[in-house]
Formats: sequence, C-alpha cells, structure tokens
Amino acid sequence: MKRILTIIGAAALTFGLAQPASAGTHGDTFGQATLTGFAVLPAETFVPGSEPSGSAIGSGPFNGISAPFAGQPVQGFSGVLRRRDGTFDVLSDNGYGAKANSADFLLRVHHIKPDVSTGKVEVLGGFNLSDPDKHITFPLTRADRVLTGADFDVESIVRSEDGTIWIGDEFGPFLLHFSATGKLLGAPIPLPGVQAPENPYLNGGTPNLGRSKGFEGMARSVDGKRLYPLLEGTVAGDEPGALRMYEFDVRKGAYTKHRWTYQLESPSNAIGDAIAVDRHRFLIIERDNAEGDAAAFKRVYLADMRDRDDDGKLDKTLVADLLDLANPKGIGGFGPTFRFPFQTIEDVALLDDQTLAILNDNNFPFSSGRTPGKPDANEFITVRLSQPLHADPRAMF
Repeated sequence: MKRILTIIGAAALTFGLAQPASAGTHGDTFGQATLTGFAVLPAETFVPGSEPSGSAIGSGPFNGISAPFAGQPVQGFSGVLRRRDGTFDVLSDNGYGAKANSADFLLRVHHIKPDVSTGKVEVLGGFNLSDPDKHITFPLTRADRVLTGADFDVESIVRSEDGTIWIGDEFGPFLLHFSATGKLLGAPIPLPGVQAPENPYLNGGTPNLGRSKGFEGMARSVDGKRLYPLLEGTVAGDEPGALRMYEFDVRKGAYTKHRWTYQLESPSNAIGDAIAVDRHRFLIIERDNAEGDAAAFKRVYLADMRDRDDDGKLDKTLVADLLDLANPKGIGGFGPTFRFPFQTIEDVALLDDQTLAILNDNNFPFSSGRTPGKPDANEFITVRLSQPLHADPRAMF
C-alpha cells in the first residue's frame, strides 16, 4: 500500500557493532530509544529528465500541490537496502495508492545519500523496473514493458548475495526477482492459496485478502538462503489482526511448509517493514493509519519465531516507540521528545547492534503528517535503542 516517507539523519551515521547482550529474549523490555540523526528530502523532488506523472489523481490542489507533475516524483519509499558506503537504495511503491491512478508512475529503485551533518538527502541516481524478456504473461500498461504502479504495488525489497534483488508485491501477492539493474529475471511467483482483489489471475474468483494487503514486509535470512515475506493484511478466515509470515527457499525457488503468525496489537493496525536480526528474530514496524497529532501508534517490535509462550504467534518485544523518541540534543530543531507522526512508516535498516535507520513513505502529495496543509517530505532518521540487540553480524549487510 502507498505509504508516507520521510528521510532523517543528524547526529551521526556511524555504524559500529556494539557489545553483545541478551536483549530480546522472552520477557525483556527496552527503555526509551533516542533520535541520533535526521535528514530530509523535500517533497517536491523529481527524477531529472523523467516523464510526466499523476495525470489520473485529479488536479488538486493536494496540500497546496497541483497535478499532474512534469516529472516522476521521488517518493513513496516502501523498502530500503543499506549499502556499505553510507548510501541506501530505496524502493518506491505503486505511486498514488491504487491501480487505477498509477499507470503513469514508473516503478523505481532510487539511490540516496543521507547526510546527517547537513540534514539533507541527496538523490544519486537509480533504475526503473522492467520486463524486457516477457516473463509476465498478463497485459502490462506500457508497450516498452517498463513496469508501472498499475502493474504491481511493490512494497518490500531484499538483496541476494549475488547482487540480484527480490521484491514483494501487494497486488498478487507476488514475489519478483530482478537483476541488480532492475530487469525481471523470471515469472512472478504467486502465493499459493492467497489472492488479493487486484490479482490479474483472479478470473472472477473471490479474493481472500484485502486490497493492497500483500507483501508489505520481507526479510532475508542472515545466511541468505531464505526469504520471509510478511502479509500486511489478514487472510479471510484467520484470527482478526493475525498476519501470515511465510518462508521461501531461494535456491529451490519455492515456498517451504513453514509458516508463522505475527499478531497486530489492534486489527486496525498494519505492518510497515520487516528485517532479520538473526536466525530467529526480526525487527517489524507496526503502525496505525493516522498521521500528525492523531497518530497514536508507531512502533518497532523485536519478534521472535521461537514462540516461548506457546501461543502460536511470534513473541513481541517493544524496542522503539517512534512517537516518543528522546531528543536531548534537539536534533532537527525539534524539542526534547521527537515524534515520527506519519501515516505510513515503511522502512527499517540495521546500522549497528544498537542503531536503526527508519524512513517514511510520504504518499506524495496526499499525506500531511509533519505540517498540516503541506505535503510530507521524505525523512530519514537514525534511532539508538536503549540496549543492544545482540544481532548476528550478517544481519548488518
């Protein structure tokens, strides 16, 4: 689903492994997390020399912005990959929130460089996603087979050890395997037994998943052999607020028999992203659907698949409340408590054993969580947890 993105960075993007600790075991608690970095990419940032976009969203104005746009907005960050040089790759989602209004939004991975010393984010480049080899059998929007937001709603991304990337889609839901430069390498892989209303192969059947409620989060195992895609919505017939996490064997190109359940704190909540911490544990963003002063629930949990309380669900430990981050240095010009009040917060990366990078999906131009009446920027923040995670070093790739 479309999300709100913000890019934050200030204090320091220094990533060193912290000393080991036993954090995250059943019954542990974390204290208040601290904002350590803040950087911003302005809302009205567009890909240089790109095609017009936004012709189907109406003329607006939306938060003071009129449409259509002369170029492709750099927005909707719904997945993040950390590089080793202080830069990141970020995945834009389907564009404007639906199949019907996103046919002129080109699906793209952007290469960005947050600088917390200046509070700015630089866009270094990027690449569009495409299917030149015709692996997709259903009709695409464009004859040149560049993929758009009317074809897929891409929401999660991981990088394999060979440099190729796997992307989770919400319309199918599908898993999509791309080259390092965005060329589709094989047919979309469907999720057995689950179909969303936008699934092109539904053929009049009854969907059992909500609209754009597919693979919002996806983690890569620390050994690189498996993927763990996590649905954003509850499959029909499952307990309200119960989200399925699957296991996909990368070498076999198939799902395994294993499946877990992540239980939302409220059935009206949604997840935003998921990354692996070690063999058994994941960091998962959970959020409500509100923004600004109305935002009440924006959290990062440590989820453990070992299920030590035997309730059939991932054990959850709250590690960061994103509406209650300590800010003793007044980073970004904010007060002693920093709020990340966006409707959609969809990106988390592990920088070191105690520091996270978190970004929002800004839903440009629709969301206005930071300043009422103004479109949200893309913010990138770094957050120091109150104690180490004792993560597997391979999780910080």
